[in-house]
Amino acid sequence: MESIELLQRLVDAVEKSGADIAPTYQEYMSMAFAIANSCGEEGRTYFHRLCRISEKYRPTDADKLYNNALKDGRQKNSLGSVWHLAEQAGVTIDMNLAILQSCNVPHTHPRARTREEIPANPKEEVMEQSPVKGEPPTCFPNHDWPAFIRQMMDCGETPAQRDVLLLGGLTVIGSTLNKLLYTPYGKKMKYPCLQTFIIAPPASGKGVISWSRRLAEPLHNTCMANYRKAMETYQQEHSQWECLGKEKANKAEPQKPPLKLFIIPGNNSGTGVVENLIDSDGIGLICEPEADTVSSAIGADYGHWSDTLRNCFDHERLAFNRRTNHEYRECRSSFLSVLLSGTPAQVQPLIPSAENGLFSRQVFYYMPPIEEWVDQFDTSGQDYDRKFIAWGQQWERLLAMLRTAVCSIRFELTAEQKQAFNSHLSQLFSHAGATHGDVMKSSVTRIAVNLCRMMSIVALLRSLEPMMQDSETADAAAGEADEKQRLRDFMRRLLACPGLAAEEGTPQENVADGVVSRLVLSISEADFEAVLALAAPLYRHACYILEFLPTVEVKSVQVRRPEMLFNLLPMCFSRQDLLVQAERYGIPENTIDSLLKRFTDKGLLAKTGRGEYEFASRVRARGCV
Repeated sequence: MESIELLQRLVDAVEKSGADIAPTYQEYMSMAFAIANSCGEEGRTYFHRLCRISEKYRPTDADKLYNNALKDGRQKNSLGSVWHLAEQAGVTIDMNLAILQSCNVPHTHPRARTREEIPANPKEEVMEQSPVKGEPPTCFPNHDWPAFIRQMMDCGETPAQRDVLLLGGLTVIGSTLNKLLYTPYGKKMKYPCLQTFIIAPPASGKGVISWSRRLAEPLHNTCMANYRKAMETYQQEHSQWECLGKEKANKAEPQKPPLKLFIIPGNNSGTGVVENLIDSDGIGLICEPEADTVSSAIGADYGHWSDTLRNCFDHERLAFNRRTNHEYRECRSSFLSVLLSGTPAQVQPLIPSAENGLFSRQVFYYMPPIEEWVDQFDTSGQDYDRKFIAWGQQWERLLAMLRTAVCSIRFELTAEQKQAFNSHLSQLFSHAGATHGDVMKSSVTRIAVNLCRMMSIVALLRSLEPMMQDSETADAAAGEADEKQRLRDFMRRLLACPGLAAEEGTPQENVADGVVSRLVLSISEADFEAVLALAAPLYRHACYILEFLPTVEVKSVQVRRPEMLFNLLPMCFSRQDLLVQAERYGIPENTIDSLLKRFTDKGLLAKTGRGEYEFASRVRARGCV
């Protein structure tokens, strides 16, 4: 076993014990030389991980000491010295470190567990290795997903397309559930709103996400039909109000109905996105097959809504203030889902760097390029767009009944599932910190949030399978029963679904009568394990996308308005100087002449000669005006 691998296992064991193995400077120095001699530069990260357990840890001082150890190493020091320090601190370590590595020990535990305390049947290592640049990450493990999502995945021709259809389906279905389904996590309520970004080289099959979009189109069309109907009513009422003459003063003017969209266009301004969300009670889905549609809008004069995407991940409040009539508008919670696809070149314009908070919030998936020619002449005669729209219509009908019958559905894991979840993610978190530092630790933290969201969607789809199988029968009987009886029958069938139950404290007579407003949802062990198994692949895909981003955000100077060209000029300049700058940013010559005249008329510029100008502030400073 190589020194670096032994050191990694040793550090994992020490971190789990929470023991400070180098409490004095002498031990601290000895540990630095031992690791430097045995592992060289590769050992620096592990040295920091051992040091930071101490309250005296200072990253800069630790780096200086390690630099000295690399330069003036004492060859008599080796990893055996670190082993000895660990044993002195009460951390029991032997060569069978794989057992210690996989045991479920919380990071903050005051001591290392003895072998008798290690639980039986430990989990597999979460990560075997970090993804290597040039080697695309692997596809998801196979699983018998709920039938509604599985039929969509079956439309994919490759494993990668099946994975993309899984993520696309979960993202779009989650967007339609929005406020209805929630999970208590991190002392907040998390709703099933995902932000998914599919990256692939051109013509690699990422266009299948447009099929996923079709699932939401029936709901979007319903929203638009309701809006058009409301507009007709408004126009009639407003016409009648206009005819009142002097009586208008005694009657309030009819209010124009808000434009309630479900699918929000990505080519939008910052205020436009927020306004669309506020009009729709904070709910919406942005689905664009080309990510630069969004990145171009974000970077434009009227854009800058990257912060909106970040806020919506945590369902934060959205607000804006209109200058016209001083109108202030807000929604207290946001439920925006995002589904994008694009080429690797489209990643950085949307996410400038790994330090940008948008990176850690995304569910990334990288599709490898197609290696063989694929015959695109379909002889089956199937139209997949129509299939997905039909599935969307089926889902819309069931969802409408569900929303009428139920106020909310709370998703919860069992105590055992929570323990397994925390164990699995804590190992991934430690691995991320060791290999990539804080950037990927943040990603793992938010992968955990997204896994909870996926689990809630999968659990609900699994529970509703009996309802979806006989949905046609339910639709036929809908007109034969009165509304109350229909809802009660629906609720009784709902409560009979596996994984769904009335919230604790609901009176038994209400359950018997089918009058239950709040439900609790659980997930089967098989589905729980399947979604949890996505953690490592999603982490690998995020690591792969990390390679496309600079480590430090590079902020280029952007001229957002023609007037800002003057910020690039000296106090005295010529018209030609201004035209040179304008050409760089594609601003026409006639626009420049118009600006010069307007600024001169306003007294901001003073003309000092033929085609020569000076800023008025400089002229005033000389006492010339």
